[in-house]
Amino acid sequence: MLTGERGHYEIAAGRDAGPYLRALEHFAQGMGLIPEQIWDAANLPARHLHCGGPTGAAVPLLWAHAEYVKLQRSAADGTIFDRIDAAYDRYVAGNRKRHAMEVWKGNRQVPAASAGTLLRIQASSPFLLHWTSDEWQHATDTRSRATGVGIEFVDILLPQQQAPIRFTFLWVEEHRWEGKDYKVDIQTRADTQVRREAYGQHARNVA
Repeated sequence: MLTGERGHYEIAAGRDAGPYLRALEHFAQGMGLIPEQIWDAANLPARHLHCGGPTGAAVPLLWAHAEYVKLQRSAADGTIFDRIDAAYDRYVAGNRKRHAMEVWKGNRQVPAASAGTLLRIQASSPFLLHWTSDEWQHATDTRSRATGVGIEFVDILLPQQQAPIRFTFLWVEEHRWEGKDYKVDIQTRADTQVRREAYGQHARNVA
């Protein structure tokens, strides 16, 4: 499923979904049955687990087959087959000004983001973000905003500068400081694009 969804992401970004189609085909077992899960660790023969083989979950997973068929159609069309055009026209095709966004959270602590990006720092409980963009010569306190779905966040528009964004948390409900600082380096967009292309090439090589 995730392989097929990533293929659709590549099509939406104007890139080739071929590696993901081939990966799904190579994952298939016997007469072409796509399993629910693929074992992606070292071989464990005693447990009948082999890298690139099924984990013992459902075979076939019809949802995965549907995703594969949809990806084939999307690749042939050059656009997402089940795209909702009204939503696409509103949020993508229009001329709405919006910033690229990078999300930082406890289990996804991004080390860097490009200048001009909206850095969204989020957590599952209310917080006061104590942060600086000039190595603590000056500091700003920003209260988190609630989303109504159990997520609190603060947005920082990253400036064109060399100094990183440093920050820590005051957990409002507990009246407790985090006790450590975090850092997000600011990169040029060229640096960020090189990093993303390298990651994309790695993903295609793995697939």
